[in-house]
Amino acid sequence: MQELNYDENSKVLNHNDDVISFKCELQENLQKAMKEFVEDHPNWDQYRILQAAIAGFLMQKGFQNRDLTRLYIGNMFSMNFKD
Repeated sequence: MQELNYDENSKVLNHNDDVISFKCELQENLQKAMKEFVEDHPNWDQYRILQAAIAGFLMQKGFQNRDLTRLYIGNMFSMNFKD
């Protein structure tokens, strides 16, 4: 399994959540679909899509965590939850 390379990013989602960047390769058709979606939905960007997708996947697979649920709901409905 290939090790992920990541660099810590100085951005903060809220006061408690650090953002970590990582690189990944996408299939061309997935990248095109994501680009078209972002063009049609300007309140979304590639980062929000990936965060929602990963959080949704983990939740569907049974991972239960309050912070993950907040991230998923926040991304899906443009909500910013404070503590």
